[in-house]
Amino acid sequence: MVDQNEQEFLNSLEKKLWTSANKLLPALDAAQYKHVMLGLIFLKYVSDAFDLRREELAKQIADPQHENYLDPDGMDEAEYQAEIANELEVRDFYLETNTFWVPPVARWQFLRDHNKVVIGGAELEVLVNGKAQKVKVSSVGHLIDNALEAIELDNTKLKGVLNKRYTQLQIDQAKLGELIDLISTIPFTHDSLSSKDILGHVYEYFLGQFALAEGKKGGQFYTPKAIVSLIVQMLEPYKGRVYDPAMGSGGFFVQSEQFIREHQGRIGEISIYGQEYNHTTWQLAAMNMAIRGIEFNFGKEPANTYTNDQHPDLRADFVMANPPFNMKEWDTGVDDNDPRWVYGKPPSGNANFAWLQHMLYHLAPNGSMGLLLANGSMSSNTSGEGEIRKALIDNDLIECMVALPGQLFTNTQIPACIWFLTKNKGARTAASGRALRDRKQQVLFIDARNLGYMKDRVLRDFTAEDLKKICDVYHAWQTGIDYQDQKGFCASARLEDMQKQDYVLTPGRYVGAEEVEEDGEAFAEKMTRLTAQLKTQFEESARLEGEIKKNLAGLGYEF
Repeated sequence: MVDQNEQEFLNSLEKKLWTSANKLLPALDAAQYKHVMLGLIFLKYVSDAFDLRREELAKQIADPQHENYLDPDGMDEAEYQAEIANELEVRDFYLETNTFWVPPVARWQFLRDHNKVVIGGAELEVLVNGKAQKVKVSSVGHLIDNALEAIELDNTKLKGVLNKRYTQLQIDQAKLGELIDLISTIPFTHDSLSSKDILGHVYEYFLGQFALAEGKKGGQFYTPKAIVSLIVQMLEPYKGRVYDPAMGSGGFFVQSEQFIREHQGRIGEISIYGQEYNHTTWQLAAMNMAIRGIEFNFGKEPANTYTNDQHPDLRADFVMANPPFNMKEWDTGVDDNDPRWVYGKPPSGNANFAWLQHMLYHLAPNGSMGLLLANGSMSSNTSGEGEIRKALIDNDLIECMVALPGQLFTNTQIPACIWFLTKNKGARTAASGRALRDRKQQVLFIDARNLGYMKDRVLRDFTAEDLKKICDVYHAWQTGIDYQDQKGFCASARLEDMQKQDYVLTPGRYVGAEEVEEDGEAFAEKMTRLTAQLKTQFEESARLEGEIKKNLAGLGYEF
């Protein structure tokens, strides 16, 4: 968790960048602007990471105690400096620390030095392995596209990931150059935050701002951070395979990494698998992972999860997703007898139970999953959905249901809930190390509709205390340590309880109404006090009525 000093630094930085960038690119809509800004932030990050590794290598080369030491013996100063320059361009030195190799034309300093020169076109000279090469550049957009192309060519894992469309932008090239200068001002020196932390924060902040700006479309690539954090903190993905079949820009993976770091775990102990249909969103997610140094497998290409599953053999330990709510006509090209529909074929008019069963299909025997769905999924009986829900309950797959407050999403006002499922509710040790009790034929219901606060006129958010309250209850219930039902908030129900409710899973049916605490005032005393108040109010009412009649009479009106 960031401390107050770090948060103030980050808040100041994001405000400065967002305000300045908006002034520079007023002609672009949010969908275009998103890729312009995030692509440049990515370039800045990989270049800075490269420069940091370069500085580290320079110190090693000068250190006689280090294995990379370059002995100057037998060379004059000019030869020695030339040899050092060559050593600093050895690609393997960067790859061995998982640092992206950044060719000369893609280094940030090169962009910064030449973004004014190339307006109108210019021929630039760069040194590659000590040899001069000429590069023809027709505009600032061309300068940036060249940089992205060069990085892709030299880093196979980024092939097809970067959005090389700056040349096509219909904007003032000078403004694009100013944007490079603006991003150059991002400070990467802080007492306790690394450059990766700072750039990762800036990237995530801009994703959230663009989601707000794009409204409904923004929700296709961005899930509010508080909801992602809630699911991650409840599932606790310490190690294993983490999968999101509707990953958007990769928010669940980022929060998983942050969770692991905050709990002294090792990010190398998880494997990331994702899938996304939208090509540009798939690119955003890949850049999001690359900025943080997270290894990932997003399949060979962007693809439809139902008709072109990129991970057909995957059995994940943790599955997390925020798929599109109530998606229609999802099953074009999908076999009615698809092996994923174990608990019933989902209706064509609504993909909610298709997403849920797809995730179950890819869940390992001891795995856990959490997904956001519209509230209708908890009670709908149309088109066979009730039968699918009944089958899920009877097969003891549901572990917890969480009802969420409204106005959490930028893109929809549809009320939402979180489903938590597992294939093994028996006693076992979780990846977190928690000793889970036998929870067979039991489901925890949490009604969180009254939690959160309005952070502006239209959007609600959770506080850290809200998240902790929900997570603590869930983990206490799982372990059997200090768990108690709380009227109006949480309740543990058995199979027969759900059968009595006709297999409806709305938490409000199980947690009941919140108990109102008595104020301790005796009934007789309370009635005397309230009667006196009422008498005073009647007297005041009579006085005001007399004043009104008097004023009307003065105007010549009889009442």
